[in-house]
Amino acid sequence: MRIAACIKRVPITGGRILLTDDARAINTQHLGFTISPHEECGVEEAVRLIEANKGDSVVLTLGPSEAVEQLRDAMALGIDRAIHLQTDGQEWDAEATAGALLEAIRADESANGPFDIIFFGNESADSGGFQVGIRVAYGLGRPCVTGLKKVTLEGSQVRCEQQVEGGRDVYVVPLPAVLTVKEGLNLPRYPSVPGKMRARSKPVAVVTPSRPAPRLELVKLAVPAGQGRRAESLGSGAAAAQAVVEMLQKAGVL
Repeated sequence: MRIAACIKRVPITGGRILLTDDARAINTQHLGFTISPHEECGVEEAVRLIEANKGDSVVLTLGPSEAVEQLRDAMALGIDRAIHLQTDGQEWDAEATAGALLEAIRADESANGPFDIIFFGNESADSGGFQVGIRVAYGLGRPCVTGLKKVTLEGSQVRCEQQVEGGRDVYVVPLPAVLTVKEGLNLPRYPSVPGKMRARSKPVAVVTPSRPAPRLELVKLAVPAGQGRRAESLGSGAAAAQAVVEMLQKAGVL
């Protein structure tokens, strides 16, 4: 069995998001980075399937040189090797991203045989485009099922389950297939120390794709109103007692 997992390096979203002065990018000076959460579940599922069925697993990403950190994280979980489509750090639109990944997947399949399953996150945590996995599936001419919460191999087919209001939709598609998954598909493991050590010696193939002319123009970004938390001082000492009582009454506690 051969499985690929495509991931994206994204800012850790727990902190406050600040924009650059021109409002065209996120100020990442004080942000950490991680694998996009849906894609963490895709990596975990790829590792589980290879553990159960044996074979070859590959993780791919399009991103700056620093994205090798996320590739190493995936390999520390058990992925065998990585393909890094290295960029200058600028954001690529969904069409360009899918085109670069498609070219890399075709090259790897030409050398090693087709992937049985290619995992994507349902959408990335930053741009949330919902497009890349579907575009790659279309380019490969393979079935694609999106938004999955459960994946089960059934011989030469894969059973895919989407969570919907009131129950689940179930699809059974032939392999090879492209699947986009969501958080809740599984519980991603934490990399062990031996896993991190092994990941250092696993191969990372670096490719520098040429960026096509963008088909979309970024005008500006905006931080949603109300982001973050506010603190209000109710006073100090005994003078604050009445304000505290009024606040508790408003909250329905008293």
